[in-house]
Amino acid sequence: MKKLSIIIFSGFLMVLALHCNQQSTPDTTAADTETIKGINPIWFNSYNSGDVNSIVALYSEDAILSPPGAPLARGHSEIREFLTKDIETSKTAGVTLNGNPATDAGVSDNLGWEWGTFTVKDKSGADVDQGKYVTVYQKKDGKWLIIRDIWNSDGSVQTPEMK
Repeated sequence: MKKLSIIIFSGFLMVLALHCNQQSTPDTTAADTETIKGINPIWFNSYNSGDVNSIVALYSEDAILSPPGAPLARGHSEIREFLTKDIETSKTAGVTLNGNPATDAGVSDNLGWEWGTFTVKDKSGADVDQGKYVTVYQKKDGKWLIIRDIWNSDGSVQTPEMK
């Protein structure tokens, strides 16, 4: 009986020691969500200033950009090519993109997302379009990077019959 008591007591001490040695991982969900919410303002400011390299740096090397009315852009090279042309078109047209504060954002492990809206303004500051976007992030080496990005306009699509 004494031997059984020693075995049970030893087992109890081992479980207690293991439990005490476990280090809890801090919950960074709120901080990570705020970090994600801060990325798209950088994106919009860089777009309007024509800083393509700053935008591309926000994307992972294997990111996919899904712009409306255009083929997918995969990876930094294609994303840079698309954005360079798109920014030039916007500058020529005299329009700017304005991101509204993120409507929804969240984090689950090393993935995060953001959903929001934007407006397009002409030279006079009048709204000429509005739309929405969904951006998916992945935390790589401690940094949140965009891995998927898609947006669309709320404006009506011109079909051949409408033109």
